[in-house]
Amino acid sequence: MDHIVISIARQYGSGGRTVGEMLAKKMGISYYDKQIIRMASDESGIDLSLFGKVEGGVKVKPSLFNRTGLYKGDLIHPDSREFISDENLFNYQAKIVRDLAEKESYVIVGRCVNYVLKDRPNTLRVFIHAPWEFRVEQASKKISGSREDIEKFLLKDDKRKKDYYRKFAGGVWNDATNYDLCLNSGKLGFEKCVESIEAQLKIMLDK
Repeated sequence: MDHIVISIARQYGSGGRTVGEMLAKKMGISYYDKQIIRMASDESGIDLSLFGKVEGGVKVKPSLFNRTGLYKGDLIHPDSREFISDENLFNYQAKIVRDLAEKESYVIVGRCVNYVLKDRPNTLRVFIHAPWEFRVEQASKKISGSREDIEKFLLKDDKRKKDYYRKFAGGVWNDATNYDLCLNSGKLGFEKCVESIEAQLKIMLDK
């Protein structure tokens, strides 16, 4: 049987990262998040800071040829002027994600993996969201500042994720049709989210 991949996209403050870590630990499989950009940097030889800039919404170098930016799976040769384009930085991350899926089962957060692996069997695509007040409360545990500061951060982060997804996946990041399972962590709680993902995974594998 192919290895299992559970991709989790999430709103900041929804606890999606926490749910992913809990799920991976419970299942006894690997958990990946920002490690992917370091692995992509190591494989490509491209400076780690450039990957961080693209992820943070900063344009490093727009592609001259692939104007849509949509992920197509092909890596650009180091001799090309496009080698350090935003698209190629994404392509290397996607390559790492695909290579890992050939070697092991894992849970991964972010990186448009629901799109990168959309045609791959045994891949469960999850979106975790939560009510605004819940998100503000959770975010306040990690972000210092006034409520206004926190709300501004959440709005900015939502926009960053939407723009990133639109650029590389060509769709709407928080559109339920892009996922197999959407969970409201504010109502369910983190443990129930984990249980719901496991239940959906069992249904998917029993088909």
